[in-house]
Amino acid sequence: MSGICQTYGLEVKFCRPEEALRIGKDNRIEGYASLFDRGDQGGDVVAPGAYAKSLGALKATGRRIKMLWQHDPALPIGVWDEAREDARGLYVGGRILTEVGKGREAAALVEAGVIDGLSIGYRTRTAVRDGRGRRRLTELELWEVSLVTFPMLPDARIGAKGDAPDDALPGDLARLIRDARQGLTR
Repeated sequence: MSGICQTYGLEVKFCRPEEALRIGKDNRIEGYASLFDRGDQGGDVVAPGAYAKSLGALKATGRRIKMLWQHDPALPIGVWDEAREDARGLYVGGRILTEVGKGREAAALVEAGVIDGLSIGYRTRTAVRDGRGRRRLTELELWEVSLVTFPMLPDARIGAKGDAPDDALPGDLARLIRDARQGLTR
């Protein structure tokens, strides 16, 4: 689901991992917050290179994207130590700070399997419509990556730092999860 975050006028894009988000040693997490050339449930496709300019500007100024809880700018819960594009998408790696109250809560919910997704907060700089009417996002200004309850992109994978990814969910289970998120029942 793509939407507008009222506080900053940012768009948000949710990514649903195919495996459960897990906490690793020292509360480390990693995975893909966005995957290239995959349509999401909001009809958007992120093009390779869409984050390059934004990530370069952050690096040049010594800043990092923020790790937030449910896109709330008042609730930072950790630090993204790494954010980079590769051939697959936008990879992030970082650690949840359990020294802060909401960080402890987030870590417990991730560990219990309640929270299992990431969502990006960004501003669209350049986008075009493709032949199927989808928005192809070619340049994005990345602001934050949040841990969220209801992510969107089924192909994104997130795991504990250093863990090998598990196999994808079987197709029927993945469809049931998507349908449940859309308010459908089977």
